[in-house]
Amino acid sequence: MSTDQAAPAARVAPLSARQEARRRRILAASTRLACGGGFDAVQMREVAEHSQVALGTLYRYFPSKIHLLVAVMEDQLVQLQTTLRTRPPAAEAPGARVAETLLRAFRALQREPLLADAMVRAVIFGDRSVRDEVTAVSRLTRAIVLEAMGARALRADGEPTPEQVCAIRVIEHTWHAGLVAWLAQRADVEQVTADIRTACTLLDPAGR
Repeated sequence: MSTDQAAPAARVAPLSARQEARRRRILAASTRLACGGGFDAVQMREVAEHSQVALGTLYRYFPSKIHLLVAVMEDQLVQLQTTLRTRPPAAEAPGARVAETLLRAFRALQREPLLADAMVRAVIFGDRSVRDEVTAVSRLTRAIVLEAMGARALRADGEPTPEQVCAIRVIEHTWHAGLVAWLAQRADVEQVTADIRTACTLLDPAGR
């Protein structure tokens, strides 16, 4: 079996503290490799060596390289969410708050373009076996957008209106398409920034 082919069965039970620490080492090693060499640099054998786990153990945590890089993306989003809770967006309008949040994330990706490329390629290449992991990334992205909007912009129950749900979906599509275009050098930073700001105006009353 190639070291990057899917192997059976990821974890299902909650991780112990020791297992979670091992998982954190795996994600950290994968992130470092991606930052240094992009998608191709993240080889399962290299990840195992850098994180000091057996190759078979690595496959029990992540059945394939794609699973691993999608998990890296989720981890990066969790870090973004934590940062945003510490330093929330300052704008008043919900659309401007979301734009500020996404552009903050975009600037972080610009600092590590090889990592950004590896994560986005993993999501694009992912098949049905990675569906749950990709869905988790999408849900986390949406949660970050909702937090950025602020409670006052949502309904009394804390949920978005049907119109806001549609707007958020358009924003997510614009965000992902913008990243792909930027990484493929089909769009520059200014264009992606403008597209994100424009899409986010759909969340403001004047933008509907």
